[in-house]
Amino acid sequence: MPAPERIPAGRVSAPPAGPAAPAKADQGPDGQAPDGHGPSDKDLIAHGELTVRGRIREASNAVLYCSVSHEGRTAHCVYKPVAGEQPLWDFPDGTLAQREVAAYEVSEVTGWGLVPPTVLREGPYGEGMCQLWIEPAEDDGGEGEAPPLLALVEDDEPGDGWKAVGSAEVGEGRTALLVHADDARLRRLAVLDAVINNGDRKGGHLLPAPGGRLYAIDHGVTFNVDDKLRTLLWGWAGEPLTEEALDVLARLADALADGAPLATRLAELITPAETDAVRSRIRELRHTGRHPEPSGQWPAIPWPPV
Repeated sequence: MPAPERIPAGRVSAPPAGPAAPAKADQGPDGQAPDGHGPSDKDLIAHGELTVRGRIREASNAVLYCSVSHEGRTAHCVYKPVAGEQPLWDFPDGTLAQREVAAYEVSEVTGWGLVPPTVLREGPYGEGMCQLWIEPAEDDGGEGEAPPLLALVEDDEPGDGWKAVGSAEVGEGRTALLVHADDARLRRLAVLDAVINNGDRKGGHLLPAPGGRLYAIDHGVTFNVDDKLRTLLWGWAGEPLTEEALDVLARLADALADGAPLATRLAELITPAETDAVRSRIRELRHTGRHPEPSGQWPAIPWPPV
């Protein structure tokens, strides 16, 4: 990919002390911790009464922090009304909410559960995307946040347990090496992003949660028919896919056959051409057996990257 990529000026982090923390050892056979979300969470956000508590102002579109209550249960969620979406030149207007839901539906078929429960529903400001709020994890010692998944280091090569993304300008004419953890959860997410053609995988979209789970959010700019993959997770570019990933891709291919449940659901959310493009990307991944590499026709890293 082009190097150095520009990122906002800031302090270069110290080299991580030892390998990045892997996924929790007590995860089940699908790679997820046993305390994941279930159907009741989806029902809650789909049918509960939404009450707006505030607005997340850092977002480019309208993102409302809400509480949702249903049949004696209460939780927090994010509500993104279609009316608050900013037009994009390369996506049809008013479709970002549907793309967020489509990303969740694909994630659920993988069995990895990487996207929080997400639905399309009516809310106080009209139809929009509603997604369960994820509270951040603390580290095992209870002394703060979970170990970082991304870092900037002054070394020329990543340390053990880390993968290099590329050189980055950090201000005052200096460059640093952008790295991400060599973490099975991130690697699964890299595969999911390749399938849904995620044009905006930033560091702030990665949410380590209690129990060793990792969630990913903000999937509005996905499923374009053109190659728009932009991500901070290029560390495996060109490397062979895992057997687990190949099995998941085969599962997705079956689920996207004409008349199959996922194909039917995506037809309600994205265009036929976009669904065909998903099928094509899955075929290509299975054919090459490798993680994709930057095309060179589109910026490889999103801006801003965090």
